[in-house]
Amino acid sequence: MKTLYLIRHAKSSWSNPGLADFDRGLNKRGKRNAPFMGKRLADHGVLPDLILSSPAKRAKKTANKIAKEIGYPKGRIIFKKTLYHSSVSNLLKVVTSVEDNIDSLFVVGHNWGITEFAEMLTDKDLGNIPTSGIAAITFPLDQWQHISWGDGDLLFFDFPKKHGNSR
Repeated sequence: MKTLYLIRHAKSSWSNPGLADFDRGLNKRGKRNAPFMGKRLADHGVLPDLILSSPAKRAKKTANKIAKEIGYPKGRIIFKKTLYHSSVSNLLKVVTSVEDNIDSLFVVGHNWGITEFAEMLTDKDLGNIPTSGIAAITFPLDQWQHISWGDGDLLFFDFPKKHGNSR
């Protein structure tokens, strides 16, 4: 059994309009919501074997804040440039290339790729994975390379606004 946690980066800051998209960090809400979601994962005993993240500043910060809450070593997070505004086909390539000794995988990325990827894997209409949102998907498979569209079962879909964290 494989479990994939698709995580959209926390709310980003637009305080410096001249800053390149890649370099935008988190705003106040993002800095609050990323650890909140990490704590929710920790409270449910979720600890991945591997965290992959986009190297964009807002995704890196999100991955680091969640890792801290769940007790995952920040130095073991792998930042992959191909996850920055990745297409669904590229997301599938990244996931299907993961070593099979990894049973639980976090992928921290961006919309619309994250939402579309979750929907295509589960055949569910999620509409939108909001910032700091997490879609957990299980696969009754032993090898990541065998994952394809519609193979996944949505384990849960969680996000801060479900818990009143929207400001």
